[in-house]
Amino acid sequence: MDESGDQALQRAISTILQSDPLIKLLQQVRLGRMKPTDAGLRVVTESWLGIYEKTLGSADLTRSGFRRIDPAPRLAVLIDMGVLAVDHPGVVSLKASYDRVMARASTE
Repeated sequence: MDESGDQALQRAISTILQSDPLIKLLQQVRLGRMKPTDAGLRVVTESWLGIYEKTLGSADLTRSGFRRIDPAPRLAVLIDMGVLAVDHPGVVSLKASYDRVMARASTE
């Protein structure tokens, strides 16, 4: 990946991380201080799903770059913690968006 590709990847990662509920809020769920169904957590998670999807749609990355921001591992954690359901519209939409960008991304 060239320097501009690296910069695009770093911008995408930075954008996604700014609203990532895994960083601070899921720790509160693990500690029992917050329930997976908490309204505040739901709002942050919904916002994060939208930002993630928008970032995928606007990022100009290769397949390798998109693999580095694959939402599947983070979605799995949110689903396992009971914050999201597998069939949640945001989850379904984000997965479909990821599949689309991977299908059209260049190999390198």
